[in-house]
Amino acid sequence: MKTHIQTKHFWSLLLLLLFPLVAHAENYPYRSDVLWVTVPNHADWLYKVGEKATVEVQFYKYGIPQDGVTVRYELADDMLSADKTGSVTLKNGRATISMGTMKEPGFRDCRLTAEVDGKTYQHHVKVGFSPEQLKPYTQMPTDFQEFWDKNKAEAAEYPLTYICEPSKKYSTDKIDAYLVKLQLNKQGQAVYAYLTMPKGAAKGSCPVVLCPPGAGIKTIKEPLRHKYYAEEGCVRLEMEIHGLHPEMSEEQFREISNAFNGRENGYLSNGLDNRDNYYMKRVYLACVRAIDFLTSLPQWDGKNVIVQGGSQGGALALITAGLDSRVTACVANHPALSDMSRYVSGKTGGYPHFNRVEGMFTPDKLKTLAYYDVVNFARLIKAPTYITWGYNDNTCPPTTSYIVYNTLTCPKEALITPINEHWTSNDTEYGQLQWIKQHLK
Repeated sequence: MKTHIQTKHFWSLLLLLLFPLVAHAENYPYRSDVLWVTVPNHADWLYKVGEKATVEVQFYKYGIPQDGVTVRYELADDMLSADKTGSVTLKNGRATISMGTMKEPGFRDCRLTAEVDGKTYQHHVKVGFSPEQLKPYTQMPTDFQEFWDKNKAEAAEYPLTYICEPSKKYSTDKIDAYLVKLQLNKQGQAVYAYLTMPKGAAKGSCPVVLCPPGAGIKTIKEPLRHKYYAEEGCVRLEMEIHGLHPEMSEEQFREISNAFNGRENGYLSNGLDNRDNYYMKRVYLACVRAIDFLTSLPQWDGKNVIVQGGSQGGALALITAGLDSRVTACVANHPALSDMSRYVSGKTGGYPHFNRVEGMFTPDKLKTLAYYDVVNFARLIKAPTYITWGYNDNTCPPTTSYIVYNTLTCPKEALITPINEHWTSNDTEYGQLQWIKQHLK
């Protein structure tokens, strides 16, 4: 296992104030008047269980340290309610807060609030305690493999059927682009995707890459955002999961999402009482059907099948790698749908955080979740896998990213970026293509 640690140092933070062309990020807001800097006393933000952590808090306005400002803080386990509160007064813009320790592996969150000139500013920082020892709460059902083998076999009975039309809108002098409608079953359910490949790609010349989407009911945004995949020799399929034409208007997507994706009736809870009726069954099988499509293309090199995505897309990448032995490499950013039931034990669980909705942890729903949780698919992955995540993520928390990574028994690597919230930089995302290219057969 090779793990890279990426941390930000104080002087690089000050440079952010001087160079407005730095990429957007929640932690260092673009064109903001204020800057928070939080510096744990361990450079990698990691501690052993029982070790005490402290964090130096710095607060600047217009680049000037704010003296005499009161900073209120809450301390809590990752994603859970605060168990301690307090305040410190900044001296020359700085103060130190003791975060204490943990008796078990996990993450502590220091949540900060300051009021300056009548305006409230917030920030937070998470540090880990022996997270390499975190283990999943979710257990694998005894018939897990049988359940999915049966469903895959049934889905495979429907012949591969699709419409693939050239997309002039997204084709370039280097890329051929297509809009694909991929049928899933005889009921007429389908998914849409944009297919990109090197212009005039020769038969048998390209690895294929499946990119499932992040959470939500939305269009496929910026199909050319990762155009370097096609420019550097890959066939890439960027898909959606709801069967909605990606060129509908933003207003239409918003109306559909408002109607069918509320907290209580959202697609991630639709049919959760029964493993055979759960909405995500069709989604997981759609990812396998997308692999069927990609490996049917004459441009496929006959060897390399990669899955890559972030958040829900990272979860679906890992799930597809566990479901489909054709996958030869997997890349996932901060995967969602991971150890979702762990909240039942009183500890941090994964997105979509069903603990926030009353009645979501009934025995029937917990039983269903076990068949759809990323950790159980992670147990099956054999292909080399590369995962990246940040510690300050409050959507897909570091606790569950570590749990997934610790569960993997395949060849694996991690890029850990402690400062990151629920985002990855352009450099990190391009680096994933370089990792993929290094793992081609």
